[in-house]
Amino acid sequence: MKYDEWSNLETKKDKDNPLTDYYIYPSGEMFFVEPAFYTQLNFLKVLYPDKLPEIIDEMERIVKRAKKVIFCHDYEHPLIQKEGFIYIEINDVTDPLQIYVEDKSRGSDYGD
Repeated sequence: MKYDEWSNLETKKDKDNPLTDYYIYPSGEMFFVEPAFYTQLNFLKVLYPDKLPEIIDEMERIVKRAKKVIFCHDYEHPLIQKEGFIYIEINDVTDPLQIYVEDKSRGSDYGD
């Protein structure tokens, strides 16, 4: 799967991870974006449309620094698993920018 936010970058297929292509910067750094992470990013587009460029820039800084990154929904249970890559969740990107989204999902109070 290719995403418009990184259409300027080279993409490649990974036979071990058919869910999404990975992106490569001209300087060699590479990253994957799991579909669930992209869903979270789209949610942020709705909540903070003016902050999207800042979020994308922070993602780029992370990739440039770490070299091999998987942007995932849950680092403890990633869909894409690659040796030598680090796992980054949406809060790892947004918290340093002081962009916060309260996670109100929790267990049901019914039946107590």
